[in-house]
Amino acid sequence: MTRRSALTASLLLVLPLVPLRAQDTVPPVEQGVRIGITYTPGLRPGLMVLGGPRAEVMDSIRTILQRDLDFSDRFEMISLPGDTVPLGIADAGGGGTPRADGALFVNYSLHAALGADYSVAVLPTADPQSTVVAVYDVRGETERRRFTVVGTDPGDDGLRLSVHRAADEIVRVVAGEPGFAASRLLFVSNGRLYRIDADGAGRSAISAPGTRTFSPAWDPTGTRALYTELYEGWGRIVMQDVRAGGTRVIPPTAQLLNYTATVSPDGEVLAFSRSSEDGTDIYRYNLARDCCLERLTVGRFSDNLSPTFSPDGRRIAFVSTRAGGQQIYVMSADGTGQELFAPFDYGVTGNSNAPEWSPDGTQVAFHRDVMGSPQIFLMDVRSRVVRQLTSYGRNEDPTWAPDGRHLAFISSRTGRRQVWVIDVESGRVRQLTTIGDARLPAWSPRIQEPMQP
Repeated sequence: MTRRSALTASLLLVLPLVPLRAQDTVPPVEQGVRIGITYTPGLRPGLMVLGGPRAEVMDSIRTILQRDLDFSDRFEMISLPGDTVPLGIADAGGGGTPRADGALFVNYSLHAALGADYSVAVLPTADPQSTVVAVYDVRGETERRRFTVVGTDPGDDGLRLSVHRAADEIVRVVAGEPGFAASRLLFVSNGRLYRIDADGAGRSAISAPGTRTFSPAWDPTGTRALYTELYEGWGRIVMQDVRAGGTRVIPPTAQLLNYTATVSPDGEVLAFSRSSEDGTDIYRYNLARDCCLERLTVGRFSDNLSPTFSPDGRRIAFVSTRAGGQQIYVMSADGTGQELFAPFDYGVTGNSNAPEWSPDGTQVAFHRDVMGSPQIFLMDVRSRVVRQLTSYGRNEDPTWAPDGRHLAFISSRTGRRQVWVIDVESGRVRQLTTIGDARLPAWSPRIQEPMQP
């Protein structure tokens, strides 16, 4: 018997393990139920988020942490139905409030018996405006980290982001690298641009009512959104501060149709596509100097679009129709050395679109037609070996999470286009949105703001 709760063990005994290529053929499932996990049971550390004093803000913090840590796909989450106390944690008086020196009694033996390798407690403090999140190494019998979350309104955007950052740091404590909870996604629905947290909560409109937008993207800081706005017959590229709401039109994009904008990793260069009577080509513009428009491709009545920078900023992958169909090409950031990038298997699959480089630069995600339906593919950059990730429904427009392990994409598997997320290592999929008709997701980098001490 592996170290986990009886509930988790029962689920794993009932649910079959299937190969990665077959995992996406199952119907969508409810959150928290794992179907087709390829991990060997017991290899992922067991983690439980403990209960505690009943208060709206603390309940919300626990719920957000539980969801974030589950969605990280790094843990076997241990559920304790009906748990309303900080199980196995107490001060000298038997409560769950830390003493003045922050010390607590932790019953590590009890946590270990329940299958936990790590446990997380959400605890009150003497300050009613703050809450403590503590992480315990059960096997090592030590407290590993402690975070303070400030705020009392569960609906506050800043409070949620602070909890997401705490979740990412818990992942870092266990896995050595942070999670992706403190990031956001853009997507378009009925022509309007929206933003959501990485767990699907906190939806808010970015573009003004009545505007028609598409091709959203983020700058490297995750604080500014870029998108194309249809205006007076043209498509202009707008950069918007997602906090303050201020916008500016990128000067050379005020005419013609300009779209699929992307910003270099250093934030200095904008690459985008421009369509005219001669075709569509990729241009770059120096944002840092606000000048110097350069044309990188020469279409000659073909289309070149959807640029994406490599993480080191030295190369750009893009889509071109120069050989007939739409295929993935690559070039240096100055436009030289253009060549076919993703191998094309003639007669088996069709057009390829929407490339995006992974955060570590080792893979490129894109969608490609398979028997008339788009599916998500990954290409290993070094070997240029391509593998298919999805097969159920229509799946398109992949975008990487900042952990380089999860992809968001648009899928019609439930009958309407919605944003879904897949863990490329295990194949687990989950639905992220339920709004109208979602299109064109764009995942931000981690939003870097200092944690509360």
